[in-house]
Amino acid sequence: MGEPTLIAKLNQQAFEQGLTPPKITSLSGPWTAGDRLHEFIAQGLHGDMDWLPREAHRRQHPNAMWPQAKSAIVFGLNYGPKHNPLSDLSHKSHGNVSVYARGGDYHDLFKNRLKKVAGWLHQETGRAVKVFVDTAPLMEKPLAAQAGLGWQGKHTNLVSKGFGSWLFLGVILSEAELPTDKKAEDHCGSCQACIDICPTKAFVAPYQLDARACISYLTIEHKGHIERKYRTAMGNRIYGCDDCLAVCPWNKYAQAGAETKLQARPAANLPELADLIVLDDAGFREIFAGSPIKRTGRDRFIRNVLIAMGNSGNATLAKPATELLSDPSTLVRAMAVWALSQLLPAEEFAKLVAQHQPLESDPQVLQEWKTGISPALPA
Repeated sequence: MGEPTLIAKLNQQAFEQGLTPPKITSLSGPWTAGDRLHEFIAQGLHGDMDWLPREAHRRQHPNAMWPQAKSAIVFGLNYGPKHNPLSDLSHKSHGNVSVYARGGDYHDLFKNRLKKVAGWLHQETGRAVKVFVDTAPLMEKPLAAQAGLGWQGKHTNLVSKGFGSWLFLGVILSEAELPTDKKAEDHCGSCQACIDICPTKAFVAPYQLDARACISYLTIEHKGHIERKYRTAMGNRIYGCDDCLAVCPWNKYAQAGAETKLQARPAANLPELADLIVLDDAGFREIFAGSPIKRTGRDRFIRNVLIAMGNSGNATLAKPATELLSDPSTLVRAMAVWALSQLLPAEEFAKLVAQHQPLESDPQVLQEWKTGISPALPA
């Protein structure tokens, strides 16, 4: 089969699977993404994502995982929202979940479809293929930019002329040498809306993110206590943050995602904080089965919910927060203290201090009591 015919049929395979037209890049050309990754890690900007430095040697180049690979075929799966996610920030008594996580987990769905395309490609070329969807040490965003699917914007995420910021990325590596597409040009220009809108000022410079200050990192990846300086800025965001994506002007060309399996579930579509805060481990696992949210675990999730409660201004949420002052998790107890320090009048909070602080032994939770009592005491 000639190359033009092969590419035309490859495009048809992608279309049948509900994917964007594929873009192809050779793996033999210059690759600077590995150097940028090592610099990112050296500066400590990865926080406690220990898997990044541990697997950096495998991420530094696609051939580090598979030396025989010659081409990377990059696909997108559109998950564009039907509304502007920034409007959800005003629902202060409801939990705000990143658009990508409101439906089912995209990994299996996307990977199964890529495997069908990859199987066809293997039959047509007779060359081995491997499929990747954000679960292996492969840097999809640099590959997508080099292949021409889009460019990495100043927020470090991929931006596409046709889909804005709302694409899941998947890659097929192949031993076949396929015709390549032109690398995408950067069309950010002088715009820095994504940098300006970041609630925690996580961008140290254009194209440079300090993950330690990123709300997506803090609510999903970070395993410990969230620093006090970030809590108010988190607002009602309980899993991820879409601000830098949603504000991008290129989203005016974006299309709403049509994949039914990725449509928002009630439990993740602006759920009431009062409903989430009562979840124990079994309840959390049941409600978020098959959802990306499940990977955080109940304790970290409730930690996030309590911060949102503290930011809500809704005094009726103080009662369920009070019930978590004896929770087995120190993450939960600490943020219950903080939430109550924000929701209760000084006199009521001072009563809780007198009642619960003597019973507490964890240093982090004790610190929350001590820090919370200072502004709470009557003048």
